[in-house]
Amino acid sequence: MSSNADLDRQIIDSWHKNASAWSIAIQSQQIASRQLVTNRSIIDAVISRDAHTVIDIGCGEGWLTRELTLRGLDVLGIDVVPSFIERSQTMGTGRFAVTAYSEIAMGKLGEKFDLAVANFSLFGDESMTGLFRSFRSILNPHGTVIVQTLHPIVACGNLPYLDGWRASSWAGFSDDFTDPAPWYFRTLATWVELFTANGLTLIEIREPINPQTGKPAAAIFISRL
Repeated sequence: MSSNADLDRQIIDSWHKNASAWSIAIQSQQIASRQLVTNRSIIDAVISRDAHTVIDIGCGEGWLTRELTLRGLDVLGIDVVPSFIERSQTMGTGRFAVTAYSEIAMGKLGEKFDLAVANFSLFGDESMTGLFRSFRSILNPHGTVIVQTLHPIVACGNLPYLDGWRASSWAGFSDDFTDPAPWYFRTLATWVELFTANGLTLIEIREPINPQTGKPAAAIFISRL
């Protein structure tokens, strides 16, 4: 059986292989739930906080960084995949840097922020716990952490409602995608514990509803130091 570190590495390897296909999917608006609900929900969550400087963690091709920058925020988008950052830097808006979560945990950013946001970008185990431990060092006093992720009740499907690694697929995407990554499932209680165990106070949990299914499209955790 692969170790947690190996499985975290597989997530990164998969994104290296699928960065181009993912960027095309985002830019051509191929993911219906994002267009219907979750893009707006994460923008609204960030704008609802009194923040000027923002770090977009796992920014991918950079759409959220660009949207927030256009709304007057000073945003740094970071991602471990160089091709994502290279593509982002050609789009004309926002600051971007190639940075791994482990580098954040080691204090290599060199700047602090009012708010950290992670939009569907936290799917590992050890990589996430290290990142959460680092938030206090990269946020200004009373800083905010916002995470939008798959809603545990919906994402659990027919499997037991227990934390653990799960297989994924690119079902519904084009044949350009390959090698789907594993991901670490967390129950709602475990998500809450991840925040509170790292000195973050949860102030709100939002559950944006997909109007087509009537079910939560995501869970949004809003917390502060």
